[in-house]
Amino acid sequence: QVQLVESGGGLVQAGGSLRLSCAASGRTFSDYGMGWFRQAPGKEREFVLAISGSGGRTYYADSLKGRFTISRDNAKMTAYLQMNSLKPEDTAVYYCAVKYYTGSYFLESTYNYWGQGTQVTVSS
Repeated sequence: QVQLVESGGGLVQAGGSLRLSCAASGRTFSDYGMGWFRQAPGKEREFVLAISGSGGRTYYADSLKGRFTISRDNAKMTAYLQMNSLKPEDTAVYYCAVKYYTGSYFLESTYNYWGQGTQVTVSS
């Protein structure tokens, strides 16, 4: 069992930055990959970024490459999502999730546990 708690969301003006954190507990942190997804109002949840257990590999949604970065600190059992040059269309609830087994990092169904989400609102 893994528990995930996201934090760092809030209201920011367009062009600003936020860093989201995802704190994990319950199992050896480096055993699993982590991903970030988001869900905007009226839309399906979509993949944002992911990172392997060791942190050696990262996976990005093409549309976000260059503005968003993912990292993790296995000693702190925390993953981070750094979001720069935010746009109003980035407004969404952001979720972190973990995956233990093989499978695409890009697919929601691959992930085993999810956090409760944190709201990010970007004003124009």
